Amino acid sequence: MTRVITIASGKGGVGKTVVTANLGVALASYGERVIVLDADIAMANLELVLGMEGKSVTLHDVLAGKANIEDAIYDGPEGVKIVPAGISLEGLRNVKLERLEEVLSHLIEDADILLIDAPAGLEKDAIAALAAAEELLLVTTPEIPSISDVLKTKIIADKLDVKIIGVVVNREQHDKTFLTVDEIETILEVPVIAVIPEDPEISRSAAFGEPVVIKNPKSPASNAIMKLAADLLGREFHPIEPDKRGIIAKLIAGLTGRR
Repeated sequence: MTRVITIASGKGGVGKTVVTANLGVALASYGERVIVLDADIAMANLELVLGMEGKSVTLHDVLAGKANIEDAIYDGPEGVKIVPAGISLEGLRNVKLERLEEVLSHLIEDADILLIDAPAGLEKDAIAALAAAEELLLVTTPEIPSISDVLKTKIIADKLDVKIIGVVVNREQHDKTFLTVDEIETILEVPVIAVIPEDPEISRSAAFGEPVVIKNPKSPASNAIMKLAADLLGREFHPIEPDKRGIIAKLIAGLTGRR
């Protein structure tokens, strides 16, 4: 039985797509057949995070009736399959969301887990992504505006009778101006199942179009995402500790001006 998990936020800019892309790779690394679908047809970013931009056939083409879904599935890291949304404005004009159900029916035939990267907000395409889910992961930063917006998404999900697995708190910092895990759980009435720390390796990996769990598996963010994947699968997780000697060497090189 294929698990269909939609990953949603409320507002944009919380790192939802980065979490989705890396989680998909992490799940695939555990041996699962994973397909990641970029359902954000207006502001597609998944392909940029994974360094897969410029693909000739995308979800735009499929939803416009110009291509078959088989032609829009591409191989990603660790064997994960990716369906990019595309960034063509012309393609966006011809999209028909009613074709999404047919697309999903096909994808679940060839996957153990289908991850859907939902659009931010609560427009028609975002509601469609929520309605398609059997399970839902909510992504937020520990800031009041982000929590306020994700609460609205949670309310809609409840009305759609979608099972909410939990909340992923992204870009966590040890700062008293941010909400604590306990406060977030109290507001949303949903358990926090993962906390991903603010990590400069995320920006570095994005610049190279490579998932952080591949580029730097020892980083704090990578370990948090790999643990989230293991928890979703009921697997045991063993964190990869950073090379402390390497960190000290880099620090000394920086202080002495060596590279």
